Amino acid sequence: MMTKAFASTVDETEDAFSGPWRDPRNLLSEQTYGGHASVHDDATARQMGFAAAPIEGPTHFSQFAPLCCHVWGDRWLSEGGLSVSYKAAVLEGEKVKAFMAKPAAGETQLAVWMTKEDGTEVLRGTAMVGSESEPTPLEQKLRGLLLADPRRVIFRNVSLGMQRSRVRASLGYDRTMGALYPFTLREKLTHITEPSPWYEQGAQTPWGGPILPIEMISVLVHHVAESDPWLPEKPTVDLFVDQEIRLRRGPLLPDTDYEIERTLIGLSASKRTESCWVRSDVFLPGGTEVLASMVLNVASFKDSYPGYQEELAQMDAGAG
Repeated sequence: MMTKAFASTVDETEDAFSGPWRDPRNLLSEQTYGGHASVHDDATARQMGFAAAPIEGPTHFSQFAPLCCHVWGDRWLSEGGLSVSYKAAVLEGEKVKAFMAKPAAGETQLAVWMTKEDGTEVLRGTAMVGSESEPTPLEQKLRGLLLADPRRVIFRNVSLGMQRSRVRASLGYDRTMGALYPFTLREKLTHITEPSPWYEQGAQTPWGGPILPIEMISVLVHHVAESDPWLPEKPTVDLFVDQEIRLRRGPLLPDTDYEIERTLIGLSASKRTESCWVRSDVFLPGGTEVLASMVLNVASFKDSYPGYQEELAQMDAGAG
């Protein structure tokens, strides 16, 4: 007899479902890119104003999987998704809880949010299932960005629509995914906040063998980012700000070859950062149907970019 995907408890109030308090782990303390440590290193994080290294955002996606399956069943694992904006960093040792609004009949997109024990909001967005769901808040936010062209230093030589050729990739149980992800799938499953027998090697599932956790789709498609053609000319410290992962044609599987196509679809800026928005589409080798996709807003801290203010002044002088 096949086991259920999740054994996690789901609590219920009048308006929402919620999962247990969880204590996620930071597995990126040794992450490097551009020849330097990332914001997930304590010392680097403190330079950027954090108390310590934040846990990578998509780690939190796993806590919503039992809630989504509670509402939509196993269908969510094959054609579901999450679309969120990150609001506050979570440090190792802090506990967080996932919430999901209760649906009306037939709803295919529902509000989700996560809080710390002190009530601090960690993220907010929506969960969805099927292709018929309404545009997500993240999609609407991106459309608004396309109406503006922010003044840019870090990404001044970047233009919308830039694309990199497809690259072959797979995610196995015992292979790290380069310097960006110095841990294996097996190590992740040891520490994942919501374990499932369907993730384990040799598992029997409705799709035959084991499936990848939704958070590991981020690892699969983003581990190639160091070769993107729109990277800054100088090293920067970056942070995930907005992220959407959607499954369109069945779950993705470990130890399976895929092709990833990455396209720059948005540019934005805030007081402290400049951002590029990238859509990653996953195909079978040579295929034309998108199996899964991810939209990711990666923000680069202006203070981490050498000579930012000097280059900005030169731009202003040239414009004058």
